[in-house]
Amino acid sequence: MNVLVTRHDKIGDFITILPLLKILKYNTNNRVIVLVSKINYDLACSINYIDDVILYSDSLYKNIIEIKNKKIDVSISCFIDTKLGMTLFLSHIKTRISPATKLAQILFNKTIKQKRSKVEKTEWEYNIDLLKVLKPDINCAFERPLLSFQSDEIKIEPRTIAFHPGFGGSSEGNLKLDDYLKLAKFIAKKENVKVIFTFGPDDADSKQYIENNIDFTAELIASKKSLVDFCILISSCDVFVSTSTGPMHLAGALNIKTLSFFGNTLFASSKRWATISDKEKQANFEVPINYDEDFYLKVEKRLHTIVSEYK
Repeated sequence: MNVLVTRHDKIGDFITILPLLKILKYNTNNRVIVLVSKINYDLACSINYIDDVILYSDSLYKNIIEIKNKKIDVSISCFIDTKLGMTLFLSHIKTRISPATKLAQILFNKTIKQKRSKVEKTEWEYNIDLLKVLKPDINCAFERPLLSFQSDEIKIEPRTIAFHPGFGGSSEGNLKLDDYLKLAKFIAKKENVKVIFTFGPDDADSKQYIENNIDFTAELIASKKSLVDFCILISSCDVFVSTSTGPMHLAGALNIKTLSFFGNTLFASSKRWATISDKEKQANFEVPINYDEDFYLKVEKRLHTIVSEYK
């Protein structure tokens, strides 16, 4: 069958469907097609367990034509809204699977109740449950990393720690920029490692602040290229330190060590949004709104422990 998996929102959200896609590709004989937003299109095209990629358009008509041309037998939608539901319904896909959430569920004919707000599992595990609607007895084991990139053009020195202090307004929990500087300076001097700061397109203010206040040697890199280029950049780093947004999920999909900050609520916590990396490679902190010096010192100690393991 031709199976279409849809996740047409942000970077981190797309990364959470990668286990589903890999399981679907290697544990069935189906052809795997994805429908994604523009920001994730090039990355999706680079993944070897995805057979085809459809770019989600603002035009309902264009989406329907694209989907009909792929002769889709089944769709699995991990995030739904009315426009997506109408698109798949009018594309005459015989089996349309989705969570039983929102009014849009009436446009799907196979649904599963998922109270994701209860946070009984991670986002990527909820997504795998949707695949079980199609094939209840499927083997859900998968190998990590979910992403793998190599390039001779970008060379990262051994024992390099990447800090991504920006958050683009989409994360509830994060360290203050001054504490990112303090943490990076501490580990650079304590362990004699190279420090890089990375910034996304929406992190101009964070980058300017770091530039104006840094007083130790570090490389500042503004990511102006594709997500694939960003993955290549960080894939050779030993640790990726950030809040819980798309870049963290990319690092997790690459299965590198992460030290990550989450909101101090159940919905925004690591229990829901933890990376897909091996658990022993995750150091997750729920950040209180007005955290104190003791909390910062716990983070500092944990990073020191992680980095010292590379000696």
